[in-house]
Amino acid sequence: MITFLLVLLLFSCFLCLYRISRGPSPADRVVGIDILGIIVVNFCAIVTYLAKVDFYMNIALSWALLSFIGTLAVSKFLEGRGFDE
Repeated sequence: MITFLLVLLLFSCFLCLYRISRGPSPADRVVGIDILGIIVVNFCAIVTYLAKVDFYMNIALSWALLSFIGTLAVSKFLEGRGFDE
């Protein structure tokens, strides 16, 4: 079951990379990068379950926070507004 999940996440990762490279608009590329961040968090959660080490969940939480902040920053940039608004 875990192997199937890892293969499915890897396939999803390639689909996101395709969307990032061939996205018709910058907003599509931002969504692809955001989903790729979610996939990385899922990989970390599965590795935490398999290795029984909590360190990987810390990485997953940090990655999720940075991905969220990065998505906000890029969306404000694409909208044309400054970071202080």
